[in-house]
Amino acid sequence: MKRILMIATGGTIASKRDVNGLKPLITSEEILSYVPDTREFCQTDTLQLFNIDSTNIQPMHWLAMANAIEERYMEYDGFVICHGTDTMAYTAAALSYLIQNSRKPIVITGAQKPIDMEITDAKTNLSDSLLFASHDSAYGVSIVFDGKVIAGTRGKKERTKSYNAFSSINFPYIASVQDSRVIFYLDDKNQLDEPVTFYHKLNSNVALLKLIPSMDATVLDYMAGHYDAVIIESFGVGGLPSYETGAYHPVVEKWVSLGKTVVMTTQVTNEGSNMSVYEVGHSIKQEFGLLEAYDMTLEATVTKLMWILGQTKDAANVRQLFYTTINRDILWK
Repeated sequence: MKRILMIATGGTIASKRDVNGLKPLITSEEILSYVPDTREFCQTDTLQLFNIDSTNIQPMHWLAMANAIEERYMEYDGFVICHGTDTMAYTAAALSYLIQNSRKPIVITGAQKPIDMEITDAKTNLSDSLLFASHDSAYGVSIVFDGKVIAGTRGKKERTKSYNAFSSINFPYIASVQDSRVIFYLDDKNQLDEPVTFYHKLNSNVALLKLIPSMDATVLDYMAGHYDAVIIESFGVGGLPSYETGAYHPVVEKWVSLGKTVVMTTQVTNEGSNMSVYEVGHSIKQEFGLLEAYDMTLEATVTKLMWILGQTKDAANVRQLFYTTINRDILWK
């Protein structure tokens, strides 16, 4: 029987209602008590790492999760992290970079309703996660939610209330969990031949600028003095406005001259960017050698930059690492 460590971090799954709304209060032991049937296929221990709303998750919490797994990696066959849904995709992506080549599954799950409610998705999601984490073919970082298994770098919360809150973006589901069975669509654990590697640094000085029509480039100019990297969410397949003032061109030039990283991506969820299509994208990318996220999710782009800049700020190394595929995060290059 597989030994699984369930790590509780808070979120809706652990919440109770008080005068100001839902607040994480349920302990890890209490959470596990709601899925007694899982004892049939795994032995589960619990760890209460923290108990917070996932809105309050920061990079220091991702490092704490990765460190907790590293310290106990040899003791367990798999890990399940109970987490709030609002930043779950960021956490799954961050852990994909902090814990690479793991032959043991590291599953992130949560719920849209607290586990102590009569009608809730929490019990199913937790039971499915423990079942998946106990499967011989499971490995690496993934999200298990509403019967779907999503690569850790491909998840995105697309619905705020529905049980089917998460989708896999620009990549197929890894597996599904149906009637207490795991059905794999991608069963490739035997291709993993590198040893597990844990990383211990993140650089949180990464900013996001979401363009809107008529936005002044002074916002981007201000960011240059405060951040090491910026992700620009542009329109469609990607580009920067070429207003009469030409304001974006000198600001991007300033970022590059300061040795800082500029990544272009799209505001559109599906199908990715391609800056070579239009002149507004092609010319500025070619001139300044900007990085492009292509089919990566925003969550993966943000956390990958934090991981990379925690290792190096050398432009050539940043580029090489950014375009290195990690946990299925980027296919187009």
